[in-house]
Amino acid sequence: MGTFFYMLLAFLVGVLVGWFLWGRLRGELDSLRGDLDRTRSERDKLRADSDRLTGELDACGKTRADLERRLREAQATPAAGTSAAKPAGQAPAALMSTPPTAKSAPAKPAPAKPAAAKTAPAKSAAPKPAASKPAAKATAPAKPAVATSAAKSSATAKPAAAKPDNLRRLIGIGPVNEKLLKAQGVTSFAQIAAWTAADIKRIEDVMNFDGRIARERWIEQAKLLAAGDETEFAKQFPTAGTASNT
Repeated sequence: MGTFFYMLLAFLVGVLVGWFLWGRLRGELDSLRGDLDRTRSERDKLRADSDRLTGELDACGKTRADLERRLREAQATPAAGTSAAKPAGQAPAALMSTPPTAKSAPAKPAPAKPAAAKTAPAKSAAPKPAASKPAAKATAPAKPAVATSAAKSSATAKPAAAKPDNLRRLIGIGPVNEKLLKAQGVTSFAQIAAWTAADIKRIEDVMNFDGRIARERWIEQAKLLAAGDETEFAKQFPTAGTASNT
């Protein structure tokens, strides 16, 4: 009877210890399962972020390739066209540089007068004075001939090319933006100062900007530089370089 009691007690103690150990192991197992699920969810999130970043990288690469293609086309367009013919993708008149007034050589009809004066006395020295009158009439058209040739030379004279401004003095314009602006025909501060809202929208579409011209105050900077007001420009825009703006 005593042996059976001890065996029953040992059995009950074994069951209690086993139940306690099983409970602890089951809790740790559930914790491990929770950690595994959380790790899987983080892995899926990282994969999604990786796919998103890869897509953005591909889009940036395509955008860069498109910008480089546009830049090459813009650089090739002025080289293919001539000064007399306007290419199809040329910028509007508001963005083109205004050619300076052609300095045509003034007509010098003075040499014609001495020639007429010399020929008139030569003819008047003849015995018959009647011959001097036709001679004077014959030499009279010499003046319009000289004037006509001078007018033709002034009409065919090509306007002197305006020296382009250093656009990189403006804050926000570096070497790449300067090339894009020159490809659109923008070479001086006066052109930028005269931009309208339509011109700004057209330039931002070409250069893939979004309100950057207004934020960086290109027009205000260009007005001061076009007017030659270096003191006010340095006062309002102290971070702008005096020789170049990188």
